[in-house]
Amino acid sequence: MSPRGVATPDVRERLFDAAERVLAKDGPGALTSRAITTEAGCAKGLLHTHFAGLDEFVAELCLDRFARTAAKAQALLGLAGQGSVAANLNAVVLVLLHSGGPAVSGLAMTRPGAALRIREALQAGAPGFTTIQEAITCYLEAEHRLDRLADTVAPSIAALAIVGTAHHLLMTSWPGAPDPRTEMTRLVAALVGT
Repeated sequence: MSPRGVATPDVRERLFDAAERVLAKDGPGALTSRAITTEAGCAKGLLHTHFAGLDEFVAELCLDRFARTAAKAQALLGLAGQGSVAANLNAVVLVLLHSGGPAVSGLAMTRPGAALRIREALQAGAPGFTTIQEAITCYLEAEHRLDRLADTVAPSIAALAIVGTAHHLLMTSWPGAPDPRTEMTRLVAALVGT
């Protein structure tokens, strides 16, 4: 535990990682600021020093994980022509499902204050599912131009199916439910081949 008055390095990420561990172990009902700071091994008030409250913290956690996944999706375009199309897509999809996964998504839905903050941030342009879908569409269009994607695959429709299914699986799963990554991998293979 960091002593009082000593700066805690990378405090946001440390708290976010701790929250994900609490969610994975004990579910959304166990997520409190005290549980998070205890798991992070830091002072009890640290979360409230950096966030206005638990709703803001949860919103920032979700937005951070969306931004990471969007950056990974946007990097797909640089992979056009390399590796397999399915493997490249799966890497992004698995990051989306792992980035907080069902527990974080479910938590955001149960906290109206966090859900409102997330919606407002997305409307203001924060990266989210739309950004990820657009990046996947651009990647699939590039692969189509390189003749690495069947003519029967419509890039925008495949991207919508991938992101829509990931969203569905995130919103309808819970900790301890069957791993949604298997279904997503099968969907990607069905849409673009292996």
